[in-house]
Amino acid sequence: MLPFDNLSDDPAQEYFADGITEDIITALSRIRSLAVIARNSTFVYKGKAVNVQEIGRDLGVRYVLEGSVRRADDRVRILAQLIDTETGSRLWAERFDREVSDVFAAQDEVTRNIVAALHLELPAAELERVKRKDTIVMQAYDYVLRRRDISLHYSPESQKRAEEMFNKAIELDPNYAQA
Repeated sequence: MLPFDNLSDDPAQEYFADGITEDIITALSRIRSLAVIARNSTFVYKGKAVNVQEIGRDLGVRYVLEGSVRRADDRVRILAQLIDTETGSRLWAERFDREVSDVFAAQDEVTRNIVAALHLELPAAELERVKRKDTIVMQAYDYVLRRRDISLHYSPESQKRAEEMFNKAIELDPNYAQA
């Protein structure tokens, strides 16, 4: 899965697009019949014009998921497409328009659509594992995404800000394991 592009008017929303990418990678990696390339391997392509057939060869993958995220006020639009790296053809593409508070539902839909496009059959327990979310508190989720982004730029100041983000997330949802 390639990093989703941030198409928001605000470049500071990059963390949100990256977070959605990471969460979809995590959901897909819970599917035992899929081999999913790690985030660190795919994020090297972030912001670069890429040829999916070359990526297929470089990473040894048959399919690439790419897309974009646009956040405006309390709305989010996720565009996603699944591409066959051998032929370059699009197997599936969809647009998801949601309230920001429904972003988890959109992520679940992306995952389910990929499973359907690849004609995978999942046992009920595996499908439930894919849909499992750590929190339903959107603001806590947002703080965790911000913390992830801040932590990528290590400095004593950034680590202090990252800790503040975690503390805010924990205040909102004390049971949120990622926080």
